[in-house]
Amino acid sequence: MHGLYAITDPDLLPDDRLVDAVTAALAGGARAIQFRDKRPETALKLELARALNTLCRDFGALFLINDDVELAAAVGAHGVHLGRDDAAVTAARERLGREAVIGVSCYNELDRARHAARLGADYVAFGRFFPSRTKPQAVQAEPALLRAARAELELPLVAIGGITPENGGLLLEAGADMLAVIHGLFGAEDIATAARRYATLFRNRRSG
Repeated sequence: MHGLYAITDPDLLPDDRLVDAVTAALAGGARAIQFRDKRPETALKLELARALNTLCRDFGALFLINDDVELAAAVGAHGVHLGRDDAAVTAARERLGREAVIGVSCYNELDRARHAARLGADYVAFGRFFPSRTKPQAVQAEPALLRAARAELELPLVAIGGITPENGGLLLEAGADMLAVIHGLFGAEDIATAARRYATLFRNRRSG
């Protein structure tokens, strides 16, 4: 897992814009898409998830579902991202199988990341690192947390929260493998161009 991790938001992306917006993000270099939609299960939500799953596979990108293990199973997603109150890692693994990608939000808690690793999570996410429009009340994490996690954990590390092309490099230097972005990508007028700006951070990091 390496690169731009794009997270959808129904407040930014109405249903009729979702597929086109995700297509633009993938064309710009996003390497993972998380379908985040807290609305109750509907036929349209299932249809959208299936369309995004197909799209991600066409681009060779990961497709993950936020919170909903059953939806991930129904559409054949690569995996699921779990928060504090979501299904346990072990339950998700039992439902989705050994090959599923299971990520866990760890906020600013290294102990939570250690626990997720012991349970068999495939990656852990920390943040918010910068002021966030999507979750302005989220707990604050510091780059030092990424350094500590990088020194101790072998899992990929995802950073989230107010990340821009201007501040994202700091988090890559601290040990992040992926930068998760919502508004900075899907709130942009030109999503593909925004995605390319983030993707450039990773290319520069590799070439440096």
